[in-house]
This record gives sequence, C-alpha cells and structure tokens, in this order.
Amino acid sequence: MSYRNPVPTVDIIIEPDFGKILLIERANAPHGWALPGGFVDYGESLEEAALREAREETGLEIELVRQFHAYSDPSRDPRQHTLTVVFLARSKGVPRAGDDARNCQVFCLDNLPSPLAFDHERIVDDYRRYRILGEDPFLLSRE
Repeated sequence: MSYRNPVPTVDIIIEPDFGKILLIERANAPHGWALPGGFVDYGESLEEAALREAREETGLEIELVRQFHAYSDPSRDPRQHTLTVVFLARSKGVPRAGDDARNCQVFCLDNLPSPLAFDHERIVDDYRRYRILGEDPFLLSRE
C-alpha cells in the first residue's frame, strides 16, 4: 500500500534583536526572501532539523526558545504538500549565507522585503501579532 503524506519541514524565526528577524534570500526556486528552514531528514527530530538548517543557511549556532506554531495549508509550498513546524530562536554572531541561501540579512519587522516566499508572510504576521502586540493568533474559536 502506498500513502501520499505531506512532507515535514521546519522554519526558524531567528530574532537577533527585539523587533528584528533574520531572513535568507533563496538561491533555488521558489526564489525570494524566506525564513531559514528546510526539510526534516529521516531519523532527525524537528529540533535537530531546525538547528541544522539554521547552521547550514546562516552559519549561526542558534538557541531554540520554543515551538511557535505549525502550518499545513496544502498550497503553502508550490513544489509539493508540506507542513512546517516553526521555532523561535536566539542567535549571536554575524550571519553568513550558506547552503541554498544566496544572501541573509536582518530586517525590522515593520520593514520586510515583499513578497516573502511560501506562506512566510502569514507566519511573520502571526509572529508580529504574538511578539509585538501580545496577541495569541492561534486560539481556536469555541463558538
């Protein structure tokens, strides 16, 4: 029997300073700016994948603070159905683009490049509401 399942990925919101996040410019399609992240390797935990992807794409050793949220819209990645678990992280040091990142840069949350790749605009908007406005964008309605 064959199953068609979504492919697991991780994305990392790296906040070097309050109100700023690190984005990478993708070298491969789909092009554009994005949160660091990527596919979870077989035998790897979500946390291990987040640490590895951050190191590969930004050159930074990060400290994971917490899981933020999961996103699973089947259209979030034009290549295939993926789901992502987003982590919040801290970093020190100077980022340098690596792996499939053409560039990496720190941006203020109120001055991001547009558009962001995948569904990262939604993720960053949810993060902004959570971090800056103190809202919880993930409460499920109980109506």
